[in-house]
Amino acid sequence: MNVRLIFSIARSLLFARWRQTLVAAVGVTFSITMFIALLGFMTGLNDLLDGLVLNRTAHVRLYNEIKPNEAQPISLSSTYKGSYHFVHSIKSVGSRQRIYNSGAILQALKKDERVTGIAPKISAQVFFNEGSIDITGVVNGIDVYAESQLFYFNDYVTSGNSTDIAIVSNSIILGKGLAEKLLANIGDVVQVTTISQERFPLKVVGIFQSGIQEFDKVQSYASVSTVQKILGEPNNYITDIQIKVADIDQAPSMGREFAKLFNTDAEDIQTANSQFETGSFVRSLISYAVGITLLIVAGFGIYNILNMMIYEKMDSIAILKATGFSGLDVNRIFMVIALSIGLFGGVLGLLFGFLTSLAIDQIPFNTLALPTITTYPVNYSPAFYFIGSTFSIVTTYLAGWAPTRKASKVDPVVIIRGK
Repeated sequence: MNVRLIFSIARSLLFARWRQTLVAAVGVTFSITMFIALLGFMTGLNDLLDGLVLNRTAHVRLYNEIKPNEAQPISLSSTYKGSYHFVHSIKSVGSRQRIYNSGAILQALKKDERVTGIAPKISAQVFFNEGSIDITGVVNGIDVYAESQLFYFNDYVTSGNSTDIAIVSNSIILGKGLAEKLLANIGDVVQVTTISQERFPLKVVGIFQSGIQEFDKVQSYASVSTVQKILGEPNNYITDIQIKVADIDQAPSMGREFAKLFNTDAEDIQTANSQFETGSFVRSLISYAVGITLLIVAGFGIYNILNMMIYEKMDSIAILKATGFSGLDVNRIFMVIALSIGLFGGVLGLLFGFLTSLAIDQIPFNTLALPTITTYPVNYSPAFYFIGSTFSIVTTYLAGWAPTRKASKVDPVVIIRGK
């Protein structure tokens, strides 16, 4: 087998019908371009939507859930032991929100090599006083430095400086919707009342906007020490411990382990946000399905073009076989043609797909709900380009297989007799 001769013949056949060759290559190029652009845009959009919640969610959260004692008073009486207890609506002793021995727990978690970050938190239900109206809200006591490092808190503070709540005494960062309700700006003082009817003045040092409107209407942030002061609790009072781990897939098992070890309740990110993961998976699945469909359609185009080329080149095939070329050689010639179309169209598709993604990435995208986003999100994952290039070769190979097999079985005597 003369490899150079086979490539030379394949090149001649390609350029002899260059318009058909160009149409087939353009089909592959368009398919790969749209595959790359579509997946990059859809995945970028998924990352944006999931990031609104997942970036703000701990991989594992330790807390004490408010729930009644499982042992009802009647079950504690020896008189009714062994009897059927149908009185079950009496609520006995409820659990406390406070995490006991929080200092020791924080120290133990810092020594755990699987843990990459810890952020303590306190949630306090309060009323924001606006004249004679009380607006229900939540003040979250946070360690602003840990919160910014682990949960990108700085990115959502659209006005003011997030670190001011750690520096300025009795200060607060309001959610944008809550600030609009209170007509409060940076530098103003708002009044909050706790459920125990204690009133505190807090200075507004920032505005927070998460992109979830209902969330921003009730949430606000202050330092841990400020919220402890508001609640009248000591400086070791903590209601939540937020944990980031090195391997997010281990979060469920680590949550169960920590809950048992520290005698608290635990919630992992997969359980807390399963609906978001499902939505992201479905959107990605649709994107891949559309992209692969485009590649398959391009493959049928290549199949039709090669089929027509073989039909029109029956004389040439007969001459090749009559002069000593085997069926395998003819097969290789037309397979080289198919793979050349796929390779050329695939390379151009990858290039145009990247350029299209860059163009989408420059389109302005301004919305009040997402102040930190200025252009449409695009994901430039190398995996998309690898999948696109692989599919371009595989699709064109499969598209060329049937026509080349047909060409390799042509009987030159039958063709020459027919002429």
